[in-house]
Amino acid sequence: MKMLTLLEVGGLEGLVAMIILMIIAVAFVVSLVVTVFVKLIYESKDGRKFSKSQFWTTVLISMLICGLISGVVCGGM
Repeated sequence: MKMLTLLEVGGLEGLVAMIILMIIAVAFVVSLVVTVFVKLIYESKDGRKFSKSQFWTTVLISMLICGLISGVVCGGM
């Protein structure tokens, strides 16, 4: 008898999509926390302001780094 993997069973596309969405949601929350810390550090020096475009760019970069880290952890080296 052939061993079946989780994706070959069928009807589990929703489960896979839910796991991917959970990973994205956690990465987004972690990125927001990191960005708030970066914003606090940036604005603490010389009275500089952290613009909205800088905020969302930092969130995006942080999410990309989280994706790379999760890819290494889940996929192995």
